[in-house]
Amino acid sequence: MRKLLLVALTLLVVHAALLFAGGRGVAQSSKAGATNVGIVLDVGGRGDKSFNDGAYAGADSAARILGPNIRFIEPGEGSDREAGLRLLAAEKMNLVVGVGFIFSDDITKLANEYPRTSFACVDYALSVDDKGNVLPPPPNVAALKFREEEGSFLVGALAALVGKSKKVGFVGGMDIQLIHKFEAGYRAGVKQVCPDCEVIAQYAGVTPDAFKNPGKGKELALSQYQSGVNVIFHASGSTGLGVFEAARLMNKLAIGVDADQYDEAPGHILTSMVKGVNNTVYDVIQRVQTGTFKGGIYSFGLKEGGVGYVYDNRNKALIPDSVRARVEQLRQDIIAGRIKVPSTR
Repeated sequence: MRKLLLVALTLLVVHAALLFAGGRGVAQSSKAGATNVGIVLDVGGRGDKSFNDGAYAGADSAARILGPNIRFIEPGEGSDREAGLRLLAAEKMNLVVGVGFIFSDDITKLANEYPRTSFACVDYALSVDDKGNVLPPPPNVAALKFREEEGSFLVGALAALVGKSKKVGFVGGMDIQLIHKFEAGYRAGVKQVCPDCEVIAQYAGVTPDAFKNPGKGKELALSQYQSGVNVIFHASGSTGLGVFEAARLMNKLAIGVDADQYDEAPGHILTSMVKGVNNTVYDVIQRVQTGTFKGGIYSFGLKEGGVGYVYDNRNKALIPDSVRARVEQLRQDIIAGRIKVPSTR
C-alpha cells in the first residue's frame, strides 16, 4: 500500500512539475479500448512551422483516421522532457514518442525500465560503446532516422543554380552532428553544380535554445546577405523565422526546412527541404495499433520518400525548368547510388 501511494505521489509531482514549468498536456481524445499514444514535443513546441508541427500533424491524422487516444505534452526546459516521457510511460501508454534527438538517452533508459511499452524517437541518436561500436536501440524502441543530407544536397544544388552568386549561405541551429548532416549535404550539392562556389555556414549556438532564437537567426542571415549571399538554407527550428524576416528585408531568398515554409515569407522562399516527420509518426502509431510494431532502426531518405524538396505552383516561378530538370536528375542519381552524399563535414 505504501509503495502504491509513493508511486501515485511521484506521478502527481511530475505532472505538477510539467505544468508549472510551462509544459502543456493536451488530451486529444479518450475512447475506451482504443490504443493510447503519448507524444512529447521538442524544443520550440507547437507553432514552430517545422519539426514539431510535422509530428503533431502526423499524430492528428492518426487520431482522425485510425482512432487512437493521443496525448501531447509540450515541455518547458531541461528535465521536463524526461519527466514528460516518464509520466506517459507510467500511465501505461501503448506507445510513447519523443520528438527530437534530445530524447534519445531518456528513451533508451525508460525503454529498459518499461520493456512492455513501445517507444519511438524521431531523429534517435545512436550511442557508441568505449570501443567506438555503435549500439542498437533497445528492442522496444523504433529509432526513426532521416538521411537529411540527401534532401539537403538537392536544395544546395538549387541554391547554387538559382542564386546568381558565388556565395550561398547556411544557418544551423545547435552546432551538433545532426545539423552537420544538413550542412554536409548542402555543401556537397552546391559543389556538385558550382565547384568554385563558397558556402558560408554559421550556427546559432551550442545549446538547445539555438533552435528557438529568431533574433539570432535574423542577425546571422543579415550578415550573410550583406556579404553577397543571395540564398540561405536554414536548419534551425524556429530560429529560421528570423532568417525569413531577413530575406524579406533584404529582398533575398531563403530555403525552409522540415516542412513547406513558403507561407512564412511568400515570394522569398525558394523551396523547403522537407522531412516526412508527419508520415513516420503516423506510421509508427499505425504499427502499434495493428500489432506490427518492431523495434530497430528505420532510415528514410529520397528512395523511401522520407526527404525531398518543395516544387509546386507557389514556388515554381522561382525555379527555371532547366534547373528543375537538373535537380531531378541529381535526385535519380542519388537514388540509384551514382552519387554518394556525405553525412559529415
